[in-house]
Amino acid sequence: MLAQTGSHIQSQIEFSEIMTSLDWVVFCLVLMVTFASVIYGQYQKRKHLGDIAQINHSSEELEKANFLDLILMGRKLTLPMFIATLVATWYGGIFGVTEIAFNHGIYNFITQGLFWYMAYIIFAFFLIHKIAPYRAVTLPDLIGKMFGPKSAYLGAIFNFFNVLPIAYIISLGLFGQLIFGGSLFLNMLIGIIVVMGYSLLGGFRAVVFSDLIQFFVMCSGVFLALAISVSTFGGLDFLKANLPASHFQLTSDQGVGLTLVWGFIALSTLVDPNFYQRCFAAKSPLIAKRGILISTGIWFVFDICTTFGAMYARAVIPDAPSGLAYLIYVVQIVPDGLRGFFLAGILATILSTLDSYIFLAGTTLAHDLVPPRWRGRPHFFHLGVFMVGAIGLMMAVIFEGNIKMVWRTLGSYSAACLLFPVVFGHLFPKRISDIQFVTTCTISALVVTVWRLYPLNSFWGQIDALYAGLATTSILIFSSLAFNTYATQKS
Repeated sequence: MLAQTGSHIQSQIEFSEIMTSLDWVVFCLVLMVTFASVIYGQYQKRKHLGDIAQINHSSEELEKANFLDLILMGRKLTLPMFIATLVATWYGGIFGVTEIAFNHGIYNFITQGLFWYMAYIIFAFFLIHKIAPYRAVTLPDLIGKMFGPKSAYLGAIFNFFNVLPIAYIISLGLFGQLIFGGSLFLNMLIGIIVVMGYSLLGGFRAVVFSDLIQFFVMCSGVFLALAISVSTFGGLDFLKANLPASHFQLTSDQGVGLTLVWGFIALSTLVDPNFYQRCFAAKSPLIAKRGILISTGIWFVFDICTTFGAMYARAVIPDAPSGLAYLIYVVQIVPDGLRGFFLAGILATILSTLDSYIFLAGTTLAHDLVPPRWRGRPHFFHLGVFMVGAIGLMMAVIFEGNIKMVWRTLGSYSAACLLFPVVFGHLFPKRISDIQFVTTCTISALVVTVWRLYPLNSFWGQIDALYAGLATTSILIFSSLAFNTYATQKS
């Protein structure tokens, strides 16, 4: 069957040669609609602030309202917008996800899907109602209200490096290089400038309105790609006949230990600033809870489409470069017009995550890492966005375009250092002091760093640095709780 239906599909192509005029028209129309949504978001922002100005003429109150609208859309996020922006934000590293699926099959669905669904459900049922009373603005702000000001500042540092959009700058650069040519650095530079421009234009409101368009395009694109693959080549029988058996094993050839590392990284959702920001911006905790549960169902379908789509790519063009194979494969099987729509969907997937991460990192600098007297001022946010773009671009060059390494490195720090302390803070309010939180997270970060850099023997070298960090935080947190309990009983 492969010889009959897939022989015309090549492992290497020139995108400029395969794109038709209709593809370019569709591609540009999607981009125009996306940028039109940003302009509409800016219009809504001005209208909202104008209504506030009529009620209150205090310049200080207006500045606070402006900043709250800038970073949380005035806490007016409705259920449809909540779902669209949360779903769209989560898949900017589509080249990394499809690369894992291309190389390891359904292992991708386990590590990049199933583990994360468990974390989302835990967040929806156990954390939403706990964080709502704090009325926090950012995750570091919440940490500060739970533990103290030193914890807030340290949490902001971890938060900043966690949301640096390095992987998504790389993804955007790779996409631009494929479609338009040129060097990876030049495409990353142009891409980051464009995204910073519209993120600055309308704040979080612009991000949300653009996510509405990007949500529809990205979900439609990957679904169409899988549907055409099944109709062209057949279903599971075709995949089983043309893929290694390990592609259908839960852990593939990676082993249980490495697979579970991704599980702990997925739990970092419980300290992920994107989740917290959207929950803080929702009109009510009930909207946030329902939004996360509905989003999880959509993510389930999306992950099936990307995982099996990349597996079809492996079956049809096994010699293609793994990171780009899914894209190379799909643009050759879809008809004219849909090709432009699919590519716009891939771009939307990247942009929807990149703009959110730039926005969050800029907010962290402007709200959580500046002295308290400077907080809440929009021009500091604008400066923060520029700094994030520059630092993210520099780090993308340092990581040499390795998306998977970016995720494992930065995701490991977030999960190892913040996960247990924050979760214990939710379970045992006011039982962990400011200094205990800071000490625990700092020591854990040092252990993870040393574990990564120091050459270990064959036994210890098989243990991922994430496990070492988690063990450190759990031991220190339990010790702190035991000490506090003992001190309370003595007094």
